[in-house]
Amino acid sequence: MQEQHLYEYAIIRVVPRVEREEFINVGVIICHWKKGFLGCKIKLDRQKLQALDPLADIEMIQKNLESFEKICAGAIHGGNIAAMDIASRFRWLTAVRSSVIQTSRPHSGYAEDLEQTLQRLFEENVA
Repeated sequence: MQEQHLYEYAIIRVVPRVEREEFINVGVIICHWKKGFLGCKIKLDRQKLQALDPLADIEMIQKNLESFEKICAGAIHGGNIAAMDIASRFRWLTAVRSSVIQTSRPHSGYAEDLEQTLQRLFEENVA
């Protein structure tokens, strides 16, 4: 049996009209700071988004979701947040905020394969 890794994850949500508190799940972010693993998987369902808010700025929302990917990857063009250590990036991405893009509170679990777990969490919560 492989080693089990304690990880944290959160669901990424789009809340097109914050005052209504309606949202769609669009992704998952997962972190295991000891293993140096921070990843996310995102897919914006434009039809679902437009069902909640026909006037939603889809292009702006997509660009903001892309910033999650850049920050997770530690990309040079991901800004100052992307340059932080993995635990700090995860905490920043999952901080409670009242905006169009939000995350659930972080949850934890154990897994042998973090990539496989990311895919499973995505399929269970988004796809």
